[in-house]
Formats: sequence, C-alpha cells, structure tokens
Amino acid sequence: MLIVRRVYEDDLNALFELIQRSEYGLTTLKISKDALAARIEKSVFAFQQKNSKPDGLPYVFVMEDLSKGTIVGTCSIYSKVGGFEPLYNYQIKQSRHASDDLKLEKNIDVLHLHEVHDGPTEIGSLFLSPDYWGSGHGRLLSLSRFLFMADFENRFENEVIAEMRGVVNEQGKSPLWAALGAHFFQIDFPKAETMSSKSKKIIADLMPKHPIYIPLLPEDAQTVIGKVHNNTRPALAVLKKEGFEFRDMVDIFDGGPTVHSELNNIRTIRESRSGTVKTIKPASRSGANGKASPQESEVDSQSSSPLELLSNCQLDYRCCMGEICWSGTDAEIDEISALRLNLTVGDAVRSVATR
Repeated sequence: MLIVRRVYEDDLNALFELIQRSEYGLTTLKISKDALAARIEKSVFAFQQKNSKPDGLPYVFVMEDLSKGTIVGTCSIYSKVGGFEPLYNYQIKQSRHASDDLKLEKNIDVLHLHEVHDGPTEIGSLFLSPDYWGSGHGRLLSLSRFLFMADFENRFENEVIAEMRGVVNEQGKSPLWAALGAHFFQIDFPKAETMSSKSKKIIADLMPKHPIYIPLLPEDAQTVIGKVHNNTRPALAVLKKEGFEFRDMVDIFDGGPTVHSELNNIRTIRESRSGTVKTIKPASRSGANGKASPQESEVDSQSSSPLELLSNCQLDYRCCMGEICWSGTDAEIDEISALRLNLTVGDAVRSVATR
C-alpha cells in the first residue's frame, strides 16, 4: 500500500536512514543529517505558504509503504535554481575548423562552462529503496511530482530541468572527473560531490573557465559525456516519455545529461484532469489496495474504472494509484484511495493515466 506525500519534520530519521543507501552520483542526497533537517524545514515552510512564486525553496516528497509504516522512497522539486548560488553545467557546442589549402573542414565538440543565475525549476533527489525496484514504483514516485505541479503552477518556472546521474562506478570513480575536474580540485569524486552539495562557490573558484575540446580528453572520459548511470536509465526513460529532451547540457562532474521540458508540455500535467469527488464506492480490484502493479491501466472485469494516478489537490499533498471514473468534472473514486488521500465527497481530486 504505497502513497507519495509531502515530507514532515518527524520523517527526518527515517529519510536519513533511507538516503544512506543512495549510490555515488546522487549529489543532492549526499548530505549530512543536519543539512537534511534544514532541507526538510525549508520544505515544510514551502508547503505552508498559501500563495508563493518560484523562490528557490524545495518541495520534498516521500513514498511511504502504509502496510509497514516505512519510508521507501523520496523525490523533490526545487522551485527555482540559480540566484545566489548559480547553476553550473557544461554546454556542448561545435567549433568549426577549416583549411582551404588542405581542403579540410571539421566540426569539433567543445565543453563550455555555463553559469545560470535566473534559472528554471528542477526536479531531482529521486531515490527508491532497492527493495521496491520494479512493478512501476519508481514511475509512481517520479510522476507524483507532476500532479502537484499541475495544481500549483504559479510556484514553478515555465522551464523544468532534471540533472541525470552520470557514469560513476561502485567505488565512486568517474571517468570524466578523473580526466578533468580532479586536476583542478585535487580531491576524489565522492568528496567533490559532497562539497558541491554544500556550496557552489568551489566550482566558481576552481573549475576551468576556458572551453574544453572533447577529443583532447581520454577516450573513456569522452564516451561517458551525456550518458547516464545504468540504474538511472529507467528514470530517464520515464522523463523522455513525459516530454523531456536533451539539449546538449551535461553535468560538470560526471558528464550526466540535463534534460528539459516546458511545464505545460509535460505529459502528466498536460493530460491530467481535475474535478470534484461526487461518489466514493467500494474498491473492486487488487490494484486499489496496492497489490497490483502501478502500471496496470486496463479496465477490470468487475469495474469500469481504470487505475490511474490520483492526487488530493492540496498543499498537504498525497498521491497514490487508485480507481476513478469521470463524468464531466464529477469523479467517482474507490474508498481505499479516498482514505489514502484523505478525501471526502465534495473535495477536489486530480488524475492522469500512467501509460
């Protein structure tokens, strides 16, 4: 029985224990308990604001297994990046080199340090306990953020990005870092990852400002630029199906790709619908109590209601898979979902098919 909900301050210990299992390359999760407590405090404040605009505050969500009372996943939305601490990426551009005498023309890929102060909204910090991999749980966790964004669009920028984890091995070795960043920082990748999560000033102080010609890097470093970690491929596939695309921006440390989408072009936001709970009925299928795959969407033989992703349209945000049937703007939902989402007749609800 899984739900995604906003984080509370008393989730600190359980959430910190969970992110200790995260792998190298998940920079925003490689933080101390005090730093996590500060992030949760900012998130609680963000959710409490009745009216807000993109201001850099984080919105932190957790996935809870209600049958066990344990937190098994987390994800976040950073309403705006940049500002006091800029967003740094490498932008891949082509440099043209030609010789009339040799009748030679060649375009060479070059890394340019890119600094953004007035930045977009960023989704990130997604981690699911390996015990819950499969059955579409990661997809539920990822898409849940978009239903929240659909109801509170004014809190976010029109452009949304996601920085995907690049190629890093189990020992924390990054080919791109070894070939580039390590020469300037003189520390290993895990330490640089931790330090950069605390302050971006070290990037401004130490990272080379001049363009980097990619063919001059070692071959193993060249091949990982724009590539994702094997365990990140499913997350990238979900975002691509949602409309996110690669626009030649990569992480300066591990070379992982940054993908972009306009807020209203995100499929879950674009195709979702909202209305009012008109009827609450008994649950008629196993998916409504969390035993079936969240990806299941066909109509059950005992019900005309497909399983969809449902949210409660509230700042005290809750989201789950459940049964819903629409008649105009009136919705009929199952009683299990109503309990999970704290919904009663007359409350607002939003849903979308997960595809």
